[in-house]
Amino acid sequence: MKTLYFNTLTLIALLMSCLQLSGQAIVINAPEPADNPNLSGVSAWGAVCAGNGGFNEYFVDITWAGTANASNEFILELSDASGDFSSPEILATITDKNSEQNFLASFAIPTTTRGQGYRMRVRSTDPVKIGTVSQAYSMYYMDVTTNLNISELGNGVPPGSVCSTGPVTLRVDNIANPETYQYIWFKSGTQLTGETGHTLEVTQSGMYNAYIDYGPECTGSGNTDSNIVDVTVGGSGTGIAINAPTKTSLCSTDTETLTISVTDTGWSYQWYKDGVEILGAIGTSYTVNASNSGFEGDYAVEISGSSICTEKSAAVTMTNADAFTVTRDNPDNVVVLPSQTQTLSVSTSANTPTYKWFRNGIEIAGQTNNTLDINQDGSYYAEITQTGGSCAITSKNSDTTIAVSPVSFEIGLDYSGTYTACSNTDVVLEVAIINAIATDGSASDVTADLINAFAYQWKKDGSIVTGQNGKSISLASNVENGNYNVEASIDSYNEISNSLSVQLLTNQTVIISSTSTVYCDASDVVTLSASVDLTNESYQWQLDGTTVSSTEAVLNVTNTGTYQLVLDKDGCDLISNEIIISPLDQNLITLDPAGDIVIPEGTSKTVTARGGTAYRWMDASNTEMSTSDNVTFTEPGTYTLIANIDNCEIVRQVEVSILDTFKVPNVITVNGDGINDQWVIPNSYSNKADVNVIIYNEQGEEIVNEFDYKNNWPQSSTAFTKQNMVFYYKIRNASEVLKQGTITVIR
Repeated sequence: MKTLYFNTLTLIALLMSCLQLSGQAIVINAPEPADNPNLSGVSAWGAVCAGNGGFNEYFVDITWAGTANASNEFILELSDASGDFSSPEILATITDKNSEQNFLASFAIPTTTRGQGYRMRVRSTDPVKIGTVSQAYSMYYMDVTTNLNISELGNGVPPGSVCSTGPVTLRVDNIANPETYQYIWFKSGTQLTGETGHTLEVTQSGMYNAYIDYGPECTGSGNTDSNIVDVTVGGSGTGIAINAPTKTSLCSTDTETLTISVTDTGWSYQWYKDGVEILGAIGTSYTVNASNSGFEGDYAVEISGSSICTEKSAAVTMTNADAFTVTRDNPDNVVVLPSQTQTLSVSTSANTPTYKWFRNGIEIAGQTNNTLDINQDGSYYAEITQTGGSCAITSKNSDTTIAVSPVSFEIGLDYSGTYTACSNTDVVLEVAIINAIATDGSASDVTADLINAFAYQWKKDGSIVTGQNGKSISLASNVENGNYNVEASIDSYNEISNSLSVQLLTNQTVIISSTSTVYCDASDVVTLSASVDLTNESYQWQLDGTTVSSTEAVLNVTNTGTYQLVLDKDGCDLISNEIIISPLDQNLITLDPAGDIVIPEGTSKTVTARGGTAYRWMDASNTEMSTSDNVTFTEPGTYTLIANIDNCEIVRQVEVSILDTFKVPNVITVNGDGINDQWVIPNSYSNKADVNVIIYNEQGEEIVNEFDYKNNWPQSSTAFTKQNMVFYYKIRNASEVLKQGTITVIR
């Protein structure tokens, strides 16, 4: 077992904490790094580099002063990486050190810890106290502690060297989720500033390697240094290209074979479309088939080999000569009402288009325009044929439009905005959706088409609400509470909507007040009253959420706690403000300075009271001295303060005494025996820069006049012409004479 030693700073901090306990129950110092007693050697950590070999055990030295209760817990907390304690991590909870004011605590950092600005602190639970925050520390949990592999292909095979005519991308490829870490990249031994990702685009030749960035203290111990890749960028290529194709705009029946301009049996080939490798396309040619959907794009070929630099050709763009668009311009669902028509339309980019319209899969004779007027339900689409251009004639169909001739309509109401019963003081109800119901029971949303075409009549509790004929209704009073629906009609359709319940809270407010917020004792009376007349109201007085009276219009308080008044307004609770009635706390009245008062003779002392609403100071004969918060004492005696907190009285007594100091000597003997040879005055006057000492001879001449008197008169060289000589002295400060008298010198 190792012996723990306080360092000097820790002892000083602990001593200072003890001296400051007059206004608090406990002081907790910042935790300090400590030696791990389970390891050999003596060395406190300066940074936390956990995870290597699974190690994650560290210690801090915790010091505190004051008094902790038996149920107290000390909790060691860790900030985030920027030192913020908004959501601290709990590292350790200590329950058995409430009488031990210096102890070690062990902790392990979370596996997500990575950063250089972490701070620590200790808080207590009983009494509640947050300790001093520590300095910032570098802390990393190194969950990867093996060598990285970087490669160009990302296949886990270290390439050793790479040669390319253009930029090369190196990437970390042998750890899970490499993008969640930050990295340090090096080029030929020099760190690349600003490069922290798991990939690196290399534009210059050099020797490249990487580490996971675990901070300046931990990176080296993480063992994550990668292999070195020797990259040559801008090496001379062979100048490969794709031979010019016969055509680059293909019809759907066309194919076109792309070939490389230069070949070699020692090369490898890879074809790309839009920068992505084409699986299996590794020959000297590639055939583009326009019958394949999505064949359009940019095609390129790349060569590689042991004796050449990797090189990619310029891309050749292949397009679709058959490509044209067809757009349905009307909604996908339309409603056809009796005596009304709906217009369907399409648009196209086809070259010289022709049109045919179909209903339920059957061509509609004579409809050859891009629009169609309908008055029947069914499934409609248009066939568009491109008759111009270089390709054979091709056709495309538009998206289908479903036309519905409904058997009925479904009218859906909803609250506009947020609504909560007995919370809102106003609300708007609105027609939110109109569905057309087909014969098969299917519903189509036709709100946008028909919401303004219907006629509406709002009802409350089954009765017509006069004048309310719009698609919405606004309610702003609790007298309008009830169940609402709407009748909607169009042509021969008459529909009834769903019903919505409205229970609004009155916009009235109720305020309660009290004669005091402090309950002195059982003989005290604190009264609560309301700002409204409660005679005809249904109400409850509540204490801490529990009903204490429902009949008293004025409530006399008999218990402390939080009071509210709750009124029943049309089934809703109208809740008043809160009034907190607290028990009388004698400690609310404080004196500065506290305790008995001792004043030096001839001086005074002012005592100030705090925490009350009124004050009376009385002397020993019970005579009132002051009604302010302070009084000045000049005489000894027992004095009484009567302080009021609202209706409560608190009495304090102050004992005043006079300081008994030794007197200024009036005789000295200058016989050289070392006893009473000099005039030594009390410390309250000597060695004081603001106290002036003056000595006069028998003729009234000043022989000493100095501040900061050093108790050194007379000097050994001073001559006295008589056996007994009398001198006069005066001791004063800037405003008054403190002492004066005579000095007899006997030689």
